[in-house]
Amino acid sequence: MRVLHISPHPDDELIGAPATLFALRDAGAEIVNLACSLGSDPAAAPVRRAELEEACRRAGFALRFGDPAAVLHAEAFDLVVGPSPHDRHPAHVRAARQIAAARPARWWMWAVWGWLAHPTTVVPFGEERLAEICGALEAHTSQLERNDYRRLVTGRAMAATVLAAEQVFGFGANGIPAPYAELTCEVVRDGDAWRLGARRTLDPSGPFPPPPPAEPDAGAWLYARAIGDEERDDDGPAPAQSPAERCPECAGTGQVDGRECPACEGTGNVMRGFGGG
Repeated sequence: MRVLHISPHPDDELIGAPATLFALRDAGAEIVNLACSLGSDPAAAPVRRAELEEACRRAGFALRFGDPAAVLHAEAFDLVVGPSPHDRHPAHVRAARQIAAARPARWWMWAVWGWLAHPTTVVPFGEERLAEICGALEAHTSQLERNDYRRLVTGRAMAATVLAAEQVFGFGANGIPAPYAELTCEVVRDGDAWRLGARRTLDPSGPFPPPPPAEPDAGAWLYARAIGDEERDDDGPAPAQSPAERCPECAGTGQVDGRECPACEGTGNVMRGFGGG
């Protein structure tokens, strides 16, 4: 199974849904982490890239750089994992919009800065898994010095043991009997519609149960605009490309060894829109 994780920033691969990705990895899935940017500070890009490469090595993820729209239209994946379109950070929203526009067969969403309104899938885990996640996240030294996201990963996972049971399995359900848990929301494409996936505890060996037959179309929620979206609209001419927006593979030239850069398809600008963080 091939899984594409869309990472708007370096470190999102270990903050968004790391326990879910690790569980799929352990079941034999190939996890490809698609890095959309190296952050917003051009001077820090070499450091951020080195940190990201080390983090993916520790996590056992393949690492690629590119634009989600281009990759999703060029290649087929069994599963796409990425941010919710309501995750508030402009780069997360933009990445989610690109996923939605590409219409993959199956999309698992996570939330960091916003609320995951319709979780469907729970991954319980323990201290050993948390240590593995934090050990990989610690490769992002520059970011942990700025804001210790290990506390976010740990605190959110503790809260999910209370929230997950009732949000996923119904109010009044018993709590998750594990130290930690992680939530994602699955949507499955059904023609022109999107259906919420089956509510369950993840079985990594059989991760795709059929969605409930009477599930309503979730498209209205997926495409709903939030307050401030007008500030992030994709319409109109793009601003001039800054160094931070340039493709890290070709440094914005569009060429690698005299050929069209495979990461940005010769545009040089796969970083556009993913600054900040």
